[in-house]
Amino acid sequence: MSEAEPAPASASEAAAAAILDALNTTDSNGTEVLNATAKFVATPEGTALAYGSLVFMALLPIFFGALRSVDCSKSKELGENGSGSGFCNAADMPETITSRDAARFPIIASCTLFGLYLFFKVFSQEYINLLLSVYFFVLGVLALSHTMSPLISRIFPDSFPNKQFQLLFTQGSGESKEEIVNYEFDNKNLICLVVSSVVGVWYLLKKHWIANNLFGLAFALNGVELLHLNNVSTGCILLGGLFVYDVFWVFGTNVMVTVAKSFEAPIKLVFPQDLLEKGLQANNFAMLGLGDIVIPGIFIALLLRFDVR
Repeated sequence: MSEAEPAPASASEAAAAAILDALNTTDSNGTEVLNATAKFVATPEGTALAYGSLVFMALLPIFFGALRSVDCSKSKELGENGSGSGFCNAADMPETITSRDAARFPIIASCTLFGLYLFFKVFSQEYINLLLSVYFFVLGVLALSHTMSPLISRIFPDSFPNKQFQLLFTQGSGESKEEIVNYEFDNKNLICLVVSSVVGVWYLLKKHWIANNLFGLAFALNGVELLHLNNVSTGCILLGGLFVYDVFWVFGTNVMVTVAKSFEAPIKLVFPQDLLEKGLQANNFAMLGLGDIVIPGIFIALLLRFDVR
């Protein structure tokens, strides 16, 4: 007589074995199904590092932008060719925001945001982001170059050969001649432009989060430096209007989040929550929009200019 076969497993045991086999199977690329579908959960250390870094990066452009806004304000008072110690030249004079501008800003921002939302819904996201990448590449190079110029000026000694250049475009002739572009720069500005262009090419090719943050910090610092509120009441109108704007578009609808996630441009600061696990190739980001830095920042810059006076 043959040896008795082992009794079949119960239905529950068979189901458990089938589930374990399914979880251990691999797809055509050799990746485990369980790992492919599992959602990343940030560790407490990674979350603390990410959000702490975002807070630190948010404070940097506010602090330095407010200090530089004081110099720009002095340069503006001395006139276009003033001899003040500020970093602003005739091409970088600050823009003053009036109470009327502040009241209209939430409406204009809402129309722009909703327009972008519709664009991403109707048109291909790939082509829109390609166009925006080129646009923000140019803006980012100029913003980063302007941000770096004081640092480059301090690094190079006074003996460094620094020739002056002027880019001038005019329209018409004689008494009707009108200046369209009048930009003065020197060798140090050219060095800033070259370094910024390298960062810009890096961003275009790799879309790396460090390059994104360099451009984002430059945009935020320039915004705090060059956007000036004319008085405290204008700042209150602006902050109050944008408070309602944020509450509606962030918590009332999914428009803000959708645009922020679809918009591949340096309009936000990002920091990976999985940096400790994956290093510089991390890709699970916490983010902070530049508007949340610039808008309070220009109010703080106004208070600093008031203190200086």
